[in-house]
Amino acid sequence: MMAVGNKRGSKRASTSTSSYTSTVTTVIFIALCVLGVWMLTTNSIGPPQTTTTTTTTTTTDDDNLSIDKKDQSTTVFEDNPGYLPNDAIQSDDPKQNDNAAAAGGGGGDDKKEQENVVSSGGDGGDSGGGGGDSKNEEAKVEEVAGLQGNKESVEEQKEGQAQISEESTLTQNQQQEADQNQQTITTQYSQDQEQQQQQQQIEDVETNKESQTEKPNGEMIKQQLQEDAGKQTAEISQENQISDEDKQERIQQHEDEQQQQQLQQQQNPQNPDETYTNTKETPSQQAMQTETETTETPTTQEPDTPKARPKKSKRERTKEHKSATSVPDEPAVATTETKPGIPKESTESKKSWSTQAKQSANEKERREDESKGKESIYGYTWHLCNESSGPDFIPCLDNEKAIRKLHSTRHYEHRERHCPEEAPTCLVPLPEGYKRPIKWPHSRDKIWYRNVPHSTLANVKGHQNWVKVTGEFLTFPGGGTQFIHGALHYIDVIQEAVPDIAWGKNTRVVLDVGCGVASFGGFLFDRDVLTMSFAPKDEHEAQVQFALERGIPAISAVMGTQRLPFPSKVFDLLHCARCRVPWHIEGGMLLLELNRVLRPGGYFVWSATPVYQKLEEDVEIWNAMSSLTVSMCWELVTIRMDKINSAGFAIYRKPNTNECYDKRKDNSPPMCKTDDDPNAAWYVPLQACLHRLAVSDEERGTRWPEEWPRRLQTPPYWLNKSQMGIYGKPAPEDFAQDYKHWKRVVGDTYMSGLGISWSDVRSVMDMRAVYGGFAAALKDLQVWVVNVVNVDSPDTLPLIYERGLFGIYHDWCESYSTYPRTYDLLHADHLFSKLKKKCKLAPVMAEVDRIVRPGGKLIVRDESSAIGEVENLLKSLRWEVHLTFSKDQEGILSAQKGDWRPDTYQAAS
Repeated sequence: MMAVGNKRGSKRASTSTSSYTSTVTTVIFIALCVLGVWMLTTNSIGPPQTTTTTTTTTTTDDDNLSIDKKDQSTTVFEDNPGYLPNDAIQSDDPKQNDNAAAAGGGGGDDKKEQENVVSSGGDGGDSGGGGGDSKNEEAKVEEVAGLQGNKESVEEQKEGQAQISEESTLTQNQQQEADQNQQTITTQYSQDQEQQQQQQQIEDVETNKESQTEKPNGEMIKQQLQEDAGKQTAEISQENQISDEDKQERIQQHEDEQQQQQLQQQQNPQNPDETYTNTKETPSQQAMQTETETTETPTTQEPDTPKARPKKSKRERTKEHKSATSVPDEPAVATTETKPGIPKESTESKKSWSTQAKQSANEKERREDESKGKESIYGYTWHLCNESSGPDFIPCLDNEKAIRKLHSTRHYEHRERHCPEEAPTCLVPLPEGYKRPIKWPHSRDKIWYRNVPHSTLANVKGHQNWVKVTGEFLTFPGGGTQFIHGALHYIDVIQEAVPDIAWGKNTRVVLDVGCGVASFGGFLFDRDVLTMSFAPKDEHEAQVQFALERGIPAISAVMGTQRLPFPSKVFDLLHCARCRVPWHIEGGMLLLELNRVLRPGGYFVWSATPVYQKLEEDVEIWNAMSSLTVSMCWELVTIRMDKINSAGFAIYRKPNTNECYDKRKDNSPPMCKTDDDPNAAWYVPLQACLHRLAVSDEERGTRWPEEWPRRLQTPPYWLNKSQMGIYGKPAPEDFAQDYKHWKRVVGDTYMSGLGISWSDVRSVMDMRAVYGGFAAALKDLQVWVVNVVNVDSPDTLPLIYERGLFGIYHDWCESYSTYPRTYDLLHADHLFSKLKKKCKLAPVMAEVDRIVRPGGKLIVRDESSAIGEVENLLKSLRWEVHLTFSKDQEGILSAQKGDWRPDTYQAAS
């Protein structure tokens, strides 16, 4: 009936028709008023309606959408989890509404609280808005985007008021048509959506209550962010991932909306920077203020359908237009502002909510990495090293890329250290069938074959009693090339030849060059002597690894082009038994390096065929060696034959004064320059020269140390009282105090308070030794301790050797020159807090994991912050942390390595 009237209304002007039309208008007006009352009193807030066919939609001002929950005492919606717009609870009195709007505008405290909730979604809330009134409008735009579900009902409610306001400018027939369309849409919306709205509202209330009672503040913020995101996204596409195609569609939407906005501006000009405070506005203001609050919400209609595209207010579009040039590929809601008030999305938010996280390719990659293995905990993912050396990987000695670039290998450059530019963060795999090592002293005689599954050396040297394969064991008869029938007899013969050597008293610290499987050093333990054994990682397969598995100290090193990593004048005795080092060539450069590290008055035992055989080559070598040692002022003390082993050796002694140097006719080898520091040993090239000896009684090297074990606790004679010690006291007092300190710590804490079974501990390293007090406190245990002095720390290593202990220079930002699974216990006193200023801790902890045996221990004493970082890395490595304790910003940690290895290999370099 109304449709017929519409078609003919323009042609009739009779009184009856006008009366009829006026009656219909009155009825519709009453119906809309009833509908408005129903909309105000209903508890349902409908989800976004995406099927509307009208192009003119209206909402209230942004300011009125943010409602202070605390101040709204007149109307309470207990089952509503979201924020209600002012229009849903405003009074029918326009004046009251104006007053309420004025009180709510300008960013009150509660409004700021809402803004903070919205803005806390990016970077932990650091860039959140709401800091002042000048930023409230930007935060309100975000609130409008976050409350899309609430605004649809407000739009339907205000559309009736807009239609009434336009009666003065529309013809009666046009008004009837608009009213009919409005009533039809409203009725359909109410009937079809009411039940779904109420159910969704109940679920939102339950979710909101759970987030408030069960989660901490950070999680509540995440929950609120998720609720806001859910209101921005249509229910039918809530589980869908946002693809690149969606982004392109939104970009197209945004461009279309810009065109529509220009048309609207021509028809209804409005100041985009205007601040709105009134609840009721003219229809033109309402139409320009907001046409739909966000473009991020997916629609159910095709994206190229103009009626399906949501629209934005002029003010909101103006802000988006300013930021669109810098972020053109993001949805309009994301580009509303990059200034304070619209913070960036936090990493935690990406982890928690899949629909938000899937928006970027980087997040997809992160989730793929996370799902590849279970090792991604505590912020770090570990992989196995993908190296040709497999379970025997030594990063600084197996750097094949660097070795291939060497111009020459004539001086064994390929056996020297070549560390990668970036320290590896991979983990070395275990040999198949690996077992926990056999305990000392039984390990000196046999080890598990599966732990070091190499048989080549047994085949080549088995007849010399180096090593043999015996079932599931590798056995070590205690022999060597020069002492086939046992090292212990050979050791006794040496002392018989030179009684002044006095093993375990005068001679305490020994360097064994080209040690083989280190049986010489292994049996010197019976004479209370510490031996640092070394040999290169060469064709004598795993010889140093055999030594370490046996519980004998050793490192992988070579006499090549660089100084050994030891101070000058520290070893009491040097030993070479068929070590295959050409001492006599190139001006005796390699023998001069031994002279550098040998203590004045110390001995060099050379056991080799040139000493006792008369073959032409042997004679030539002997003559060259004799000439060299004389020019170096070495005294040939004796030549002795070991009849049982059918081998002979020569014993030389280094001078302890400069008298011989001054009497030489030929200055060959020359004396080193006075500014050449003999203690400099970290990557320092060799020089064929002699260093002058100390003259003053107060200098190191003019006296032999006290007998062992008295030298352990006696401050060296050259430790000057006028010199300040490491801890601020006079050096001798500092030394004594350090020894007392570590005796107390080891006795009171380490022996019983850390859960360590010390009977299972053999090989120990102090990763940051000062005076060697920790090692000294372990003197009575069947252990040996390598004291590492960091290259950037005070050089106290000579003092450690003076005490009858031994050690090495090292930089823990690089890999240590030892095989994997070497040590039973590592001790680190205030190492990591200093180290993390130079390099990352993850590679350092990977190195710790490499050199510690399964079942091995780590003790850390450090600042609390460093303890926390180390603990997290250890847990990511599946170490078992037995103890952590902190007090006054200092802490202690004790942990044990397990058998865990990752399942995946790192990408090949």
